[in-house]
Parts: sequence; C-alpha cells; structure tokens
Amino acid sequence: MYEWIKALHVIAVIAWMAGMLYLPRLFVYHCEAEVGSKQSETFKIMERRLLKAIINPAMIVTWLAGLYLAWSGQWFSAGWFHGKLLLVIVMSGIHGFFVRWVKAFAADRNERSRKFYRIINEVPTVLMIGAVILVIVKPF
Repeated sequence: MYEWIKALHVIAVIAWMAGMLYLPRLFVYHCEAEVGSKQSETFKIMERRLLKAIINPAMIVTWLAGLYLAWSGQWFSAGWFHGKLLLVIVMSGIHGFFVRWVKAFAADRNERSRKFYRIINEVPTVLMIGAVILVIVKPF
C-alpha cells in the first residue's frame, strides 16, 4: 500500500505545484485588466476554479498522503524530513495568501502590483526545489 500512497502523494504534489505556479501568473494578468471588464470577470472565474478544483484538493491530498508516508516510513525523526516539513508548512502559508488574494481580486480590492505577483510567483518554485532535494538527497 505504501507505494500506491507514494504515487498518490507525488501526483498530488505535481497538481498542487502546477496550480501554485499558475495562479500568480493569473494575478499578474488580472492586474492589467480593468476593474469590471469582461476580462477581469473571466480572470475571477479562472482563479476561483483553479483554487477550488485543483489547488485546494491537491494540497489536502498532499498533506494526508505525506503524513501517512512519514508515519508509515518512520520519517518523523529524520533531519531531512524536518526540513521538508518546514518547507511544506511555508508552502501551505503561501497557499493561504493565494486564497486571500483570490478573494481580494473577486471583490475588486487588489492592492498589489504586477511586479509583486511576478516575484511571489518564484517562491513556490524555490520551496519545491528545496523539498525535492531534501527528499531525494536526504543530506542530513
């Protein structure tokens, strides 16, 4: 069963990261759309659907499967796992900010610039790279 849960975990991580990399790009483009325009309303739908249908479920499955794997593999005492867990917690916090920003855009109250969203778009990438290195290399 462990290998099936691991496969599910990897699939969920891929889906979560795909959404976490795409959503800030939508924010960049949404910043350029005039408030109330058809384009702005389309971005609102895209952002909400991406969050509700892909990102949120993928994060939940990632956490559940990951915790099962950590428990089943007895990884809770491993140093590399502590580092990975910290990165996943930070990623989950970024996810929370994304939820807040989707709501701000939906209410036409975005206060951030395109440049901000371009920069924040890189954060999930850096966190993902760190997590993959910790899981594969297990440096400590």
